[in-house]
Amino acid sequence: MVPIDELYGLPLERFVPERTALARELRAGGRRDEATAVAGLRKPSVAAWAVNQLVRTQRRALDDLLAAGDALRETQAELLAGRGDGRALRDARESERDAVDVLTQAARGLLSSDGHGLSAATLDLVAGTLRAAALDDDARDQVRAGRLEHELTLVGFGDGLSGGVAAPAGRGGGRRSSAAAETKAKPRPKRDDKAQERAEAKRAEREHKAALKAARAAESEARRTAATADRALRAAEKRRDQAAAALEAADDELAQARAEAETAHEAHAQAQATLEEL
Repeated sequence: MVPIDELYGLPLERFVPERTALARELRAGGRRDEATAVAGLRKPSVAAWAVNQLVRTQRRALDDLLAAGDALRETQAELLAGRGDGRALRDARESERDAVDVLTQAARGLLSSDGHGLSAATLDLVAGTLRAAALDDDARDQVRAGRLEHELTLVGFGDGLSGGVAAPAGRGGGRRSSAAAETKAKPRPKRDDKAQERAEAKRAEREHKAALKAARAAESEARRTAATADRALRAAEKRRDQAAAALEAADDELAQARAEAETAHEAHAQAQATLEEL
């Protein structure tokens, strides 16, 4: 049985079948409430899945990001209190951006469920979620848990100063009022359960069709490769048989030549003996 936390570390295409298997196992064990909770877990978006993988594989870089975020928030607090300066804020902001870039570059090495690298749009969502984690405590807690279902976006002043965190616009998210020194994070709002189930079923069907298409293409290519290999094998066997026949003929010729040579030597020896007797 795959623990819940491990679900979010699996390849994205395995999330739904493993979630289903886990829920089924819990239900069979009489743990119906847990089974229901597991069955209701949402499959992460590609960007959220990528961040979950970074949390598991890039711990040092993530720690550097959070430290840079702390430094940026401290610097902005000093500036707001009249004790800092713009240069220090610019330096802190640059360090935070560099830390985000390091993790975003690491995300470029991840592959989506179709075996392709993450798109530029997805990487932008990854970077936005990482920046939210750096600058917002709620977002940080969600990211560090490694169980994100949706990406997060920092909203506010856009220059490193405190703001709120919400879901991307157009997906039900929006800016929420927040004091400069007190920020909150929230994921994108969940849709109606039945609508979510229908959407997930359609997405699973699309993924299945895509996988089936890819499998058929792979089978067709493998069939062509096998046919080519069979033809090459038959040609090689034919050449081998021809070579074996030629070798056998050459062995016969060699044996005959040896016999003729031996006969000739015997005749020569006899002729030489007769000559010596005369």
